[in-house]
Amino acid sequence: MDTTNNVATERVGFIGLGTMGAAMATNLARAGFDLTVWNRTPGRGDETLVVGARRASTPGEVAAASDVVVLCVTDSPQVDEVLFADHGLAQGLRSGSLVIDCSSISPLATLDFANRLAPIDVTWVDAPVSGGSEGALNATLSIMVGGGDDDVARARPILAAMGTTITHVGGLGAGQWAKAINQVILAGTYLGVAEGITLGLKAGLDMDKVVTALSGGAAASWILSNRSGRMIQDDYPLGFKLALHRKDLAIALALARETGAELPVATLAAAFEDELIADGHGDEDNSALARSIRQRSGL
Repeated sequence: MDTTNNVATERVGFIGLGTMGAAMATNLARAGFDLTVWNRTPGRGDETLVVGARRASTPGEVAAASDVVVLCVTDSPQVDEVLFADHGLAQGLRSGSLVIDCSSISPLATLDFANRLAPIDVTWVDAPVSGGSEGALNATLSIMVGGGDDDVARARPILAAMGTTITHVGGLGAGQWAKAINQVILAGTYLGVAEGITLGLKAGLDMDKVVTALSGGAAASWILSNRSGRMIQDDYPLGFKLALHRKDLAIALALARETGAELPVATLAAAFEDELIADGHGDEDNSALARSIRQRSGL
């Protein structure tokens, strides 16, 4: 297939129109791609239709209308379902099709899915994303990509419509390894910012001013800039669900056990997240980790 001008030649399907996926699909349509969409929950993602996407009735119908299909669903079982259940993608994908998986799943599951599609000459790129709902909305996501050189080159114009930092980190599964590492680092950063905010509040400081001061120094981070206000106000509107971060930490901790790595901070964050989920906070933004620190500090 000639991919010299992907916007003109590639028909794109998109499956998974949640908080992240709907914005990502909308940006693909705005970039000029011929777009067909489907979501497991009917009625979500209508904003993609406004900018020219078509809604399919099944994943198989998406596959039949597409050369490249992008997935952005919750976990490995959902990827398996949209691929191989009745009327799944595998029933509509043709030889030469490409699947770009922006979901966050295990690298081992990635290899399994790719191997199951290889006999029908369908290739796979794993391309999990980071940047939160803001990054999805503004097409400024950081995208960690695993796959063969030719497949990644084919995927790149599509990924460029959704993100600004697109890094080919290695072969199949490498993108998912990078995403697991990303979530481990985020766990520590969320906890560190939450502890600093809590200490300042206990001291009676104006934490908005403190954050401004810290943002120009070595403590600066995306979380400090974009999530400290929520921690100060103790209010956590959705950006990236805490329950989804816990799912991703489970992947990272499993990989750590397999490789013999010790992740004490990620293990602590997972325990705090388990408590928060049990208390009904799993659908709040991941910055709700600050609840645990605040509560332990009497705030």
